[in-house]
Amino acid sequence: MAASSDEEETHLQDMEEVDAGMEKRKMGSDGEEEAEEEGMGVEHSEEEEDEGNSSEDEKENEAEIQRLEEQLSINAFDYNCHLDLIKVLKQEGELLRLRKARQKMSELFPLTEEIWLDWLKDEIRLTEEEPNREKVYELFETAVIDYICPEIWLEYAQYSIGGMGSPGGVDKVRAIFERAVTAVGLHMTKGHVVWEAFREFENVMLSTVQPPHGRILNQEEQDRLKAQIERIHTLFRRQLAVPFMDMEATYAEYEEWSEDGVADTVTHQYKKALQQLAKCKSFEEALLVAEPPKLAEYQSYIDFELKEGDPARVQIIFERTLAENCLVPDMWAKYTTYLDRQLKIKGMVLSSHERAVRNCPWTMGLWKSYLLAQERHGADHQTVSDLFETALKAGFIQATDYVEIWQTYLDYLRRRVDFSKESSKELEELRGAFSRSLDYMTQDVEERFGESGDPSCITMQIWARIEALHCKNIQKARELWDSIMTKGNSKFANMWLEYYNLERSYGDPLHCRKALHRAVQCTADYPEHVSEVLLTFERVEGSLEDWDVAVQKTETRLMRVNAQRAKAAEKEANLAGQDAGRADQRRKTKMDKKGPKNVQKGTRAGEKRKAEQDDNTGTKRQRGNGNQPSEHMETEAGRSGRSAPPGYKPALHGNKRAAAAVNKPDDDDDKPELRNDSSSVFISNLAYTLEEPEAKLRTQFESCGPITQIRPVFATKGNFKGYGYVQFESAVSVAEALKLDRREVEGRPMFVSPCVDKNKNPDFKMFKYNTSMEKQKIFISGLPFSCSKEQLEEICKGLGTIKDIRMVTYRSGKPKGLAYVEFADEAQASQAVLKLDGMVVEENTISVAISNPPSRNVDKPGSGRLVADVPRQVFGSRGRGRTQLSLLPRSLHRQSAAVDRVENGTAATSGAAANAAGEAKPLSNSDFARMLLSK
Repeated sequence: MAASSDEEETHLQDMEEVDAGMEKRKMGSDGEEEAEEEGMGVEHSEEEEDEGNSSEDEKENEAEIQRLEEQLSINAFDYNCHLDLIKVLKQEGELLRLRKARQKMSELFPLTEEIWLDWLKDEIRLTEEEPNREKVYELFETAVIDYICPEIWLEYAQYSIGGMGSPGGVDKVRAIFERAVTAVGLHMTKGHVVWEAFREFENVMLSTVQPPHGRILNQEEQDRLKAQIERIHTLFRRQLAVPFMDMEATYAEYEEWSEDGVADTVTHQYKKALQQLAKCKSFEEALLVAEPPKLAEYQSYIDFELKEGDPARVQIIFERTLAENCLVPDMWAKYTTYLDRQLKIKGMVLSSHERAVRNCPWTMGLWKSYLLAQERHGADHQTVSDLFETALKAGFIQATDYVEIWQTYLDYLRRRVDFSKESSKELEELRGAFSRSLDYMTQDVEERFGESGDPSCITMQIWARIEALHCKNIQKARELWDSIMTKGNSKFANMWLEYYNLERSYGDPLHCRKALHRAVQCTADYPEHVSEVLLTFERVEGSLEDWDVAVQKTETRLMRVNAQRAKAAEKEANLAGQDAGRADQRRKTKMDKKGPKNVQKGTRAGEKRKAEQDDNTGTKRQRGNGNQPSEHMETEAGRSGRSAPPGYKPALHGNKRAAAAVNKPDDDDDKPELRNDSSSVFISNLAYTLEEPEAKLRTQFESCGPITQIRPVFATKGNFKGYGYVQFESAVSVAEALKLDRREVEGRPMFVSPCVDKNKNPDFKMFKYNTSMEKQKIFISGLPFSCSKEQLEEICKGLGTIKDIRMVTYRSGKPKGLAYVEFADEAQASQAVLKLDGMVVEENTISVAISNPPSRNVDKPGSGRLVADVPRQVFGSRGRGRTQLSLLPRSLHRQSAAVDRVENGTAATSGAAANAAGEAKPLSNSDFARMLLSK
């Protein structure tokens, strides 16, 4: 019993412990439940907060997507907006909208390599099922068209390997690889990757046709094995014939793989490729170290390949250049021109033109070339018309661009017409296009640009000639010319003469006479010319009555014109006099203020002037070269005060002939006798060998207005001195004559400047070009001497609106290799500096900077600076002579004793003193004259 009671007690204790443990576990579980509930509450709050933040982000992203889509609906050609929209949609995971956005961008622009690879990888992940592989293939086909990109071709080939199991899959992979090596196999730095991938694929295929060890192949299996081995041999041979960077490794691999060794022909081709690689290596290395976009380096490379003449290599270097410089219109123009003139392969040419206008749609020249290429390769009419309509929507930057693209299309339509038929569908379409073009110029172009772009109405002139010549419809031509004249062209003589020539060729004498009578009454620029044409016409065609009417009308008109010109000249002279009076007053006021301060400084200069006035010559001496006035000697950097004093006489030099002429009165032939300097111009820098200079000058200046006198200056022996004077009847003609400054006359630039007496107008300066910074103008140096203005314009035309191009030349007309190009604004000039600086033009590397000419230190009369203080070159402008012989007469070597007299404003010293000082005092013309006459 005792034992049983112990067991019961033990059992009760165990039960109590179990109950206590269960209670504890219960309590623990309750605490855990409470803790879990608390933890779950925290987690729920965090999730709710994350959901709130994500919902806010989604709202912001959706708002941004809507904003970008609205912006693209306004301007579909906003490239950066397309990129931003694609980026936001990809963040949101909007796959369908993302695909649509990419497709829209691809329709408008060629996509870069990075955008295409990103798009392709997304589509590959989305279309892993077999039936959808064709969509990815289509996308790859679109991608490889935009640019030559080895990475895209490699991705295309690798993706196609995944479809080898389908019928014809192996052949499809091989076809894609073949297209890849054809397209990018010549890429010197990246093409070898495609070749190696192709060989790796063929090696895998080789392993599938090789038999297990010990098994004998039948004839068919042996043929397949040999064919596969030959494919790999062929790939090695083809790759080793193409120059690649590090191609030595490929040759070593072939040696190791080939059991029979490398054939001599393969080795020969390999060495030839190595030689080509050595030629191109410097260009490739330059590209590796250059900063994007590497345009100058690529340009040098292109010039090299063009000289080599291999079309395939020229094409691949152009494609590589355009992949990194896709927004350079000139490069596209150069590439498409090469394809048009050299390769002439329809598919390649049209594809390149299409890519060009998609990359640079604002460039009219690319659209024009595309239209011509479509016609050249026989495109159907609807295709050409659709292309033209697309070009009109491209958004050109100048009104003249629309005129030119219309003219290109009208030329195309004219070439389609068979004018042997009186009426045809093509002729009606041509007339309708002409009418539409005129409406387009009036409504669209003028509203956008504020100008028609065709002020001379060239389009209407061409239409009128077509109607008169081909359609024999002179009445329609006259209607068109009436419209031309009402558009502000009736005041121009050349327009009336163009109309007269049309009537002369296809009309009748009655309408010719009417046109010339209207021309005489309306012409404002050259009424004398149309009057002469009218009188000549009446001499040939008219009666006496017609002649009398013509004479009366021309005389009346010319009298009225001359009266108007005289009135305008008088008004201009009065304004000039008022300006001169104000300038004199300002100068006098300034001198009065400076007077007490500069008395001491001006003493020597005053003595010098007094001594010069006391000279035997009786005229103020001028320093020159004996052939041209020194005031008209200038450099291209600037022309300082080119004017011709009416009393000009060349400086005398230290020789007997000059000394003998000291006391000789001025030759009448050398002394200009112009009655009115305000109506005269001074002509200089003409060739001394110019035959009949008076006739030449009349030919040059007769278009400026009626000429009173032309006076070329001759030496005593009758030789032309290279300069002269032209006096007009009216001062109005002077402004027109000055526009002819630097016109080339027999290989030399002719200098034209106002004829101003510098003795009376010492402050007169005519410095043509600025000496301060011109932010809208660029200065180009290092140009080849063969570079013409047209070539330079071709280089710069894609960089902005060119206002002026000035080629810098020597006085002889020979180029200096320098030029100034003025753009419409500072931004275009800055972009031109960035894009042109360092460019290679005909093997010359040019330097480009914003124009900042150096300031010119021109001494003004009365400024207090002494001419005598400026040291003269002892040996002349060409340096010390080779022989070191003195050309001074012996009698002049015997210097007289020192005398205390003043020469040229300074006290003369003895010869010994001068020698002791180590300086030789320069002698004037008067000094030479006195010494010779005193002997």
